[in-house]
Amino acid sequence: MAAMPGIVAAAVLQKSDDSELKDTAACQGPDFDKDRSLDGLCAKLLTTGFQATNIGLAVKEIERMRAWRLSDVPITENEDDDFKSPEVRRNTKAKIFLAYTSNMISSGVREVIRYLVQHKHVDVLVTTGGGIEEDLMKCLAPHKMGDFALRGKDLRPKGLNRIGNLLVPNDTYCKFEDWLRPILHAMHDEVDAKANTDDAFHWTPSSMIDRFGKEIDDPSSVYYWCHKNQIPVFCPAITDGSIGDMLYFHSYKRPGFIVDIARDIRLINDEAVKAKATGMIIIGGGLVKHHTCNANLMRNGANFAVFVNTGQEFDGSDSGARPDEAVSWGKIRMEAKPVKVYADATLAFPLIVSQTFAKRP
Repeated sequence: MAAMPGIVAAAVLQKSDDSELKDTAACQGPDFDKDRSLDGLCAKLLTTGFQATNIGLAVKEIERMRAWRLSDVPITENEDDDFKSPEVRRNTKAKIFLAYTSNMISSGVREVIRYLVQHKHVDVLVTTGGGIEEDLMKCLAPHKMGDFALRGKDLRPKGLNRIGNLLVPNDTYCKFEDWLRPILHAMHDEVDAKANTDDAFHWTPSSMIDRFGKEIDDPSSVYYWCHKNQIPVFCPAITDGSIGDMLYFHSYKRPGFIVDIARDIRLINDEAVKAKATGMIIIGGGLVKHHTCNANLMRNGANFAVFVNTGQEFDGSDSGARPDEAVSWGKIRMEAKPVKVYADATLAFPLIVSQTFAKRP
């Protein structure tokens, strides 16, 4: 019998050097014969592999940002006197920024976000115009389940707007406009009443959102709880959507309503700069991702970061950029251990919250 060629043996039967794997966990998924619970499933995500492992890593990163205390780090030479007290240091936590795109509010992830702000688990929100108005609209009428395959040319004559496999009737927008119109007029009146006085002001996106949260007066609303718990919401693109449409219509009836976005950029940057540590949880990409990261650039980067999105980096988009790219810009600190989960956030984010904020309030 002919011997195996030496080149084949060398190529196929190369001896392993697994010395670096001694402390590495074995790949193992959930065993439903032993545990069928949600916690049992999630406990095995870390060792399942692929994006399941990244969800497990995201859970660990969020637990780190929640556990951080100023008492974990030594007092610096230039530390403010207010932060030298051991008790103050034990009670000073990392400031958590939660950013999300509007489709998260369109979907049932809205209820997850509402839970987080209702129970004060996060400190600052960043979203888009749709992320504001659709929360308020849902207080007036629900979005309905549809199908990804429904054809636009069939829906348009029926006045049905499709968001993925969700449907929003035009009537919902009409109800929203009827609700918002008198509020905008009242807000304009308040500006005019204080014009040319020491108390003159203009509305900012964040102060508008706070007012909307007060006016909606509905505990199912994210922004009702933001108003109640004094959690600031930043939305530099507040005019990109139905609120912008209403401001456009309003400008013909009463010109001169000004939205001051410059004041909000100082406010969000100060939220980051004045924090002793920061964590970023960013769901989706685009404006909300960059706006949150850029605010943290002002403090030389966030200490903790979790990204959840489906974006890829091959096209150079900020949406698809991995956290390491943000490190190069100084938006995440070099010593941080950021995590990106490549997944649909409607699947991943509720799982992550179930194992962090909801599990250990």
